[in-house]
Amino acid sequence: MRVALITETFLPNVNGVVTTLCRLLEHLRDHGHEALLIAPETSQTSYAGAEIVPLRGVPLPAYPELRLTPPQPGLTAQLRRFQPDIVHLAGTMALGVAGRHAARQLGVPLVGAYHTDFPAYTTHYGLGFLRNFAYRYLRWVHNSCALTLCPSLATISDLRTHGFRRLRLWSRGVDTERFHPRHRSHAWRTAVGATADERILLYVGRLAPEKRIDLLAEVLPSLPNTRLVLVGDGPARPILEQRLAGAPAHFCGYLRGEALATAYASADLFVFPSDTETFGQVIQEAMASALPVVAAQAGGAIDLVRDGTTGALFQPGNPVELRQQIMRLLEHPAQCAAMGAAGRHAAERRSWSHVMDELLGHYQTAQRQYRRMAV
Repeated sequence: MRVALITETFLPNVNGVVTTLCRLLEHLRDHGHEALLIAPETSQTSYAGAEIVPLRGVPLPAYPELRLTPPQPGLTAQLRRFQPDIVHLAGTMALGVAGRHAARQLGVPLVGAYHTDFPAYTTHYGLGFLRNFAYRYLRWVHNSCALTLCPSLATISDLRTHGFRRLRLWSRGVDTERFHPRHRSHAWRTAVGATADERILLYVGRLAPEKRIDLLAEVLPSLPNTRLVLVGDGPARPILEQRLAGAPAHFCGYLRGEALATAYASADLFVFPSDTETFGQVIQEAMASALPVVAAQAGGAIDLVRDGTTGALFQPGNPVELRQQIMRLLEHPAQCAAMGAAGRHAAERRSWSHVMDELLGHYQTAQRQYRRMAV
């Protein structure tokens, strides 16, 4: 099979979409399929044997590390030269129009992946008046797809309510060898400023308004003997650094590979207050590292966190309940350990190989669906 992938984010960016794309390209190569990746400009010209076609873009004002890549001439021609059997649209906001047009011109099925809850983001950036427009635009793109792949049941429910059709569940895998409790390091704990009697709360992800890290800043002063470590970067970092000045908090910036695995394994509790996640890959990585998870009861976290078994869920946006759940776990170390072990066990059943085989099955379904749609 020849698979063309169109994305609005790729290496060196670090996020769940990029992780998934890298795993997919590796899986396609290892199973004898050919791939082409159309992505924002990067220093790389290929990945896992797939050629990368660079798209020009401009840095986003709120996210300088990300680039806006509008539709541009030549994209359809590049795809025509590759002659794909299927086009996988991994970025639907700026490139949705281009992907939709190219697939129609080539007469091949289009598969859309719904990674990001852009309608929810509008509220966090003071653009709530654009929420309905975002749904209309995305519905127009995705309803032209043979299939739209959603990472969680909550996402499927939301999209179905807003008129999206041909939705399928496609979850994500996790590397249980890279993310493992054996990477725990007392030296790392010392390096982030933790004393012997401090417990470490870990957050991993973008530092941005929609992630609701402001809730962590609000509850941290009332948590005794507790240090907050934030892994990641983003537009909210300056405000958070100012707000947490003098507090037991440490900013690591982006971490990758072994350094990221060590951060997970060396913490005591993973906290994830975002209420806009379609999935939440970092939750899986924390679980693989045997960390109990406290997360907002919204989006992908509902599928991943078994309340009372692998962690605890709190009412989105409620700092009082967030604090209560954190304190309840920190005050019961044995329960924390049991939840961490249960999370590790759950993560071991979510291999990337199984998830990518599932995706290839979705590709075949999309080809059949496309033929029916064309009749």
